[in-house]
Amino acid sequence: MAWGRKTQEGPPGVVVAAGVPARDRLAAAAWDELTQAWVLASRTRLAVVAQDGEVRQSRRWLEVDGGAWDPDSDVLRVTWVDGTTPTRWKFTGPGAHTFTDVFRDRVNASVVLVREVDLGPGRRTRVAIRKDLATRELVDQVVPGRGVRPDDHELRDQVAVARTTLRDQTGLPPLGA
Repeated sequence: MAWGRKTQEGPPGVVVAAGVPARDRLAAAAWDELTQAWVLASRTRLAVVAQDGEVRQSRRWLEVDGGAWDPDSDVLRVTWVDGTTPTRWKFTGPGAHTFTDVFRDRVNASVVLVREVDLGPGRRTRVAIRKDLATRELVDQVVPGRGVRPDDHELRDQVAVARTTLRDQTGLPPLGA
């Protein structure tokens, strides 16, 4: 397996032990030059771990909204479903591409169904059914687009229809049941 830091074979054992849950396995790792920490992609989680084993961040793949790799700057920009500030990691070396491939694979593996509700600019919301890769549990998510107003009743009604449809298609119980 290729790693992100040219001077090391891979992350130290203390980093892997801290960032990869028991009964999981490390799929890829890359050294982030911005935070000076390891970014670990396991089968079920994404984690940022310092050299000393301090876990700075650990999230399930279904919490990742998406990522965009900029090959000119070697930066992976990650967006989160909860709308928190996007995260940026700078990877160089041969492990960068391995990591971004695994990143894409794990995010895609967590997506079961997606429906975009699009009523025009500032009136878009994505509804998705995602899978927790550790437990196989299905979770529905509503991710409002930029500029969506909370008082847009028409959009809210269409999102409710999409959410109900996706839940039905995946066998999740109806809302309020």
